[in-house]
Amino acid sequence: MVSPAAASPVTASPAGRPQGLPPFSFEITARCTRTRARCGCFHTPHGPVHTPRFMPVGTAASVKGVSVPQLADTGAEMVLANTYHLHLMPGEAVVAEAGGLHRFMGWQGPLLTDSGGYQVFSLGALNRIDDQGVTFRSPRDGARIAITPERSMQIQMELGADVAMAFDQCPPWPATESEVIEASRRTHAWLERCIAVHSRPDQALFGIVQGGCYPHLRRESARVVASMDLPGIAVGGVSVGEPVEEMHRIVREVGPLLPEDRPHYLMGVGSLREMAVAVAHGFDLFDCVLPTRLGRHGAALVGGERWNLRNARFRHDHTPLDASCSCLACRLHTRAYLHHLVRSEEMLGRTLLSLHNLTTLLRFTTAMAQAIGEGTFAEDFAPWQPDSPAAHTW
Repeated sequence: MVSPAAASPVTASPAGRPQGLPPFSFEITARCTRTRARCGCFHTPHGPVHTPRFMPVGTAASVKGVSVPQLADTGAEMVLANTYHLHLMPGEAVVAEAGGLHRFMGWQGPLLTDSGGYQVFSLGALNRIDDQGVTFRSPRDGARIAITPERSMQIQMELGADVAMAFDQCPPWPATESEVIEASRRTHAWLERCIAVHSRPDQALFGIVQGGCYPHLRRESARVVASMDLPGIAVGGVSVGEPVEEMHRIVREVGPLLPEDRPHYLMGVGSLREMAVAVAHGFDLFDCVLPTRLGRHGAALVGGERWNLRNARFRHDHTPLDASCSCLACRLHTRAYLHHLVRSEEMLGRTLLSLHNLTTLLRFTTAMAQAIGEGTFAEDFAPWQPDSPAAHTW
């Protein structure tokens, strides 16, 4: 890993990658003097990721309802895919035959695959956990599927994303201290096993900090994961049902403990306020299924609020959804038209609202980066609240 001071790009290669850098490096380009917020650039073999940045979730190698060209128009740079679900269908061998996940889905920018560890939490009723790994019952056909740290790494290496996540155990909320201690112990042991078998030099492995809502366990997990000296570090086990105040506390306490010269990824978080709070405490990368899930249910993120486009108040409203937004929905269509599509259950309505929501989150993280560079982040975004000046542009 190259430190920010040493990572000084020279000219760009034909692929857009700065010459003289290793496959992965992170440089900090600006800092907020009143918070821990920073903006930077995470260099990957498939291009740069400018931070802070929201990453759309493409669970099955597809961001639901959105084509690759449309996704690129939202400003997305790095996209996520799900190891567990791609293992179930079509299988990592099929993806490898296609030349890897980038070619399979047609996305040429950076990609990240999660490890399957989140499904340890989300599919708790379908799995059995022990020190070796996790045995799942497939939600498709009930077949038994065993995923160990080694198997997760093998699958992710075959998929070939730029970033692979370590296999971890994400405890539910609430969980007892003894349960979280056990989950953290497994997470750390599994991380060592992931490191031992991960061998793709063109794929970065990120470790994951766990520890639930117990400060001393979070501190210990951050210490252990940071000691592994990996290209990036993530914080998991948030946005799993805990009160939002608990999430904020975890962010405040763990952020300063993470290696300064690595990208910091807060997993599963994508609301405006929570991203702003996290950026203020040194986090760089975020993901969430929220924007497309809202879009599929006829809801749009506008002015810091969630609007239900099914509501009758939009029937005769022939103004853009958000005049400040440049997405396809806002450029070409009106609230009345979107209301019509949603009420008619036309697929186009779901796609347009998903595009708008993705664009909104990406604009928000881009605006935070600009504010950090201009020295106004603390006034405008830390912490961002619906009645702050920043809210009026969203």
